[in-house]
Amino acid sequence: MSETTELTSFRAGTRAWLEANCPAEMRSPMTSEEDICWAGRHWTFASDAQRQWLERMAGRGWTVPTWPRDYGGGGLSVDEAKVLAQEMRALGCRAPLNSFGIWMLGPALLKFGTEAQKREHMPKIARGEIRWCQGYSEPNAGSDLAALQTRADDRGDHYIVNGRKIWTSYADKADWIFCLVRTDGAAKKHTGISFVLFDMAAPGVTTKPILLISGKSPFCETFFDNVRVEKHNLVGKPGGGWDVAKYLLTHEREMIGGIGDRAVAKPLGQVAAALVGVDALGRLADPLLRAQIAEFEIDEAAFRVTMERFGDLAKARQAHPAYSSVLKYYGAELNKRRHELMMTAGGSDALEWESERSKKGFAARTWLRTKGNSIEGGTSEVQLNVIAKRILELPGA
Repeated sequence: MSETTELTSFRAGTRAWLEANCPAEMRSPMTSEEDICWAGRHWTFASDAQRQWLERMAGRGWTVPTWPRDYGGGGLSVDEAKVLAQEMRALGCRAPLNSFGIWMLGPALLKFGTEAQKREHMPKIARGEIRWCQGYSEPNAGSDLAALQTRADDRGDHYIVNGRKIWTSYADKADWIFCLVRTDGAAKKHTGISFVLFDMAAPGVTTKPILLISGKSPFCETFFDNVRVEKHNLVGKPGGGWDVAKYLLTHEREMIGGIGDRAVAKPLGQVAAALVGVDALGRLADPLLRAQIAEFEIDEAAFRVTMERFGDLAKARQAHPAYSSVLKYYGAELNKRRHELMMTAGGSDALEWESERSKKGFAARTWLRTKGNSIEGGTSEVQLNVIAKRILELPGA
């Protein structure tokens, strides 16, 4: 289907703006964690180019292109946002900002937040001024999230929060947290939960990193000891947090599923060819690896088309509410395959752990980190159960 004249004009203008404003340093694939921009109150930019790229994109609202302009967004239509993503991919532009605020909290605030909450938090998310973390899982409330026990006692104009969260990604680096708490201990477990926001610098909040097999720690245990949370930071109704949580989880699963999309990194075949070499015909020298990568890149392309189809269905309000589980499951498994193949192509060199040449073991640590993709945001087994029950409607599921 051909584009409209307006969309073609938007594409040309977008391409020209990106070519003029995206620094050359921000047009190469990421090679270390320092290349990822999370921003926030305590963020130190890896380079002037990283800072400039965020400022320029945020200035146009293009860190969150479809959000309303009043809340720091670009006010773009879904089709315009798709064109922006395509042109960024064509030029090799990195994402200017990674943010749980963008991927998860922002959509929840748009649906459930008050006008004051939207105007307070969403522009700061769009500009990268506040870094958020997610307070959901607890030691005895993982897959059965509604069993959570962190409580918020009503003190009139505020709550006092006590409890403990686990697997809180980047809690030690976050500025604020969106958190599920129990405000009614007598209610059924789903109906006694509320959704609150508060500053991680508040008295009584502490974190403890959890070391992973990658040797690094994006996850933390998070402890709350008599933390004061003002009532105006309650999102939705008291006891209505489960509805907010479910809605947010669909966006979290879409976000995790999105790791299956290569985005701006080089095609895996090109990466492997640079590591393994090519034969006389210019093909990847290892025929077995060549076949595996060809199969992978076909699946990768199919997944990208599936994600675009889901976006179109969502735009038409025809998307199944459980379809995010499909994206989460397949995207996580696809990303694990990608890094297994990258390790195969890299051979023993890919196992380097601390050297400068390996960027402090970026390949090996990232490969090990992907093992958690099929656990976080709901395990692959949970997603398959959701798909079986809610989409396929299998008997007994």
